[in-house]
Amino acid sequence: MTGAETVVLRIWLGIAAVLAAHSVAWGEEGGYGHYVPGISGTLVDRPSTEPGWAGHVDGLYFDGGSKGPVQVLGPFTPNDMEADLGAVTLGAAYTFDERIANAFFSVGLVVPFIDLEVSANVATPLGNVPVTHTDSGIGDIAIIPAMLAWQRGNMQFGVSVPVYLPTGGYEVGRLANVGKNYLTVDPTVSLSYTNPATGFSASGFMGLTLNTKNTATQYQSGSLFHLEASAQQLFPVGPGYLGIGAEAFYLQQISDDSGPGALLGGFRGRSIGIGPVLTYVLPLDNVTGAIEAKWLPEIDTENRIAGDYFWVKGVLQF
Repeated sequence: MTGAETVVLRIWLGIAAVLAAHSVAWGEEGGYGHYVPGISGTLVDRPSTEPGWAGHVDGLYFDGGSKGPVQVLGPFTPNDMEADLGAVTLGAAYTFDERIANAFFSVGLVVPFIDLEVSANVATPLGNVPVTHTDSGIGDIAIIPAMLAWQRGNMQFGVSVPVYLPTGGYEVGRLANVGKNYLTVDPTVSLSYTNPATGFSASGFMGLTLNTKNTATQYQSGSLFHLEASAQQLFPVGPGYLGIGAEAFYLQQISDDSGPGALLGGFRGRSIGIGPVLTYVLPLDNVTGAIEAKWLPEIDTENRIAGDYFWVKGVLQF
């Protein structure tokens, strides 16, 4: 390749990257949003019904990519996009002694640390050229100004309102960004059942993800409905209880993407997944700890990055 061709190639790649960042036409900008499958779904994710502090440490690894070409403005076509994401989130919540409408009331904060790599083959007049971008750092922090939980016998009903703030790094023209550059509110209700006599536990979470506009790209991601459900059987093992079960999730975009980047119209996304869950719960006198591991492969995905979610969660309540 001559020096002139190299210069031209770099110019085309730079323009292509900027246009792709502005106008990737997956459901939700970039093919994913603040809601992540598996973020809630089991016994350890319920709002607390015990006054005091709870600490959370969650680890997530995702490996996936797009199917086929990604529609962008102009004559540039990124193909075979792949994403590798590793994240550790630190969370804390406090449950007050005083109740509201006979419900336990909690507030919380979650801080994610993210490492992200995105690669694609970009079609140019000089042929397909691989492009890889990486980013790492603190992502979009979530505050939870209200979590309510009602307990009645073996049943618990919960309501929470997490708010994701655009605190993570974001740069127009970069394929990998740890921040989304928009705010998301995700009101979620939960219903769970736990029978101490038999060891059976089941939980369901249902939420509505509402996004604001990305002011850097003028892209408005559509709203999402998401549903997660799990069932586990707990067995006494050692000083605690081992839970074996499964979790499933369903995600459906219910309003269109809009703005300059929504080239394919509403282009609503959908995702369905199911996988195994292992939990170990250790109840002590004044402290309860739990650790959970789960694998959630997506089995049906449309207009979103598709892949496998691997979670490890730790909870300490005191």
